[in-house]
Order: sequence, then structure tokens, then C-alpha cells
Amino acid sequence: MKGYLTSQEAADRLGVTPGRIRQFIADGLLPSELVGKTRLIKESDLKLVENRPGRGRPPKAKAEASKAGKKGGKK
Repeated sequence: MKGYLTSQEAADRLGVTPGRIRQFIADGLLPSELVGKTRLIKESDLKLVENRPGRGRPPKAKAEASKAGKKGGKK
């Protein structure tokens, strides 16, 4: 259907996993329509969740990684 995306396609567009898309839907943050066994998301609705904070685990700071490597780690 034109203008609709599968969970996988929506995840690819937002840079998250399909599981995260399903969680957005379950939490009521992202509307979807069930067509057969497939959830379809309007392309225009992606803007509702595209700037959500907490998308994945934050990267470790380089300084912390450097310090951890110097403290008694195996060489």
C-alpha cells in the first residue's frame, strides 16, 4: 500500500529495531493498522516518534573507555 511501511521498513527509516517499533505501537506512541498479520504504519506518522530520546543505549565516553583500559586490564 502506497504511503504505508512495515515495521521493518519503519525501523530502517528511524535507525531502530523492529522490536522498538512494536514497542512504540504497544505504548500508543505510533499508530498502526493491522492488515492480515502485518502491522502497517503510515509514513507520515513516523514524525511522531523520530525524535524520541532514549533510542538505544548511549555510547560510552572515550575518556571512560581509556581509563578502564589502563586499570589492571589484561594486556
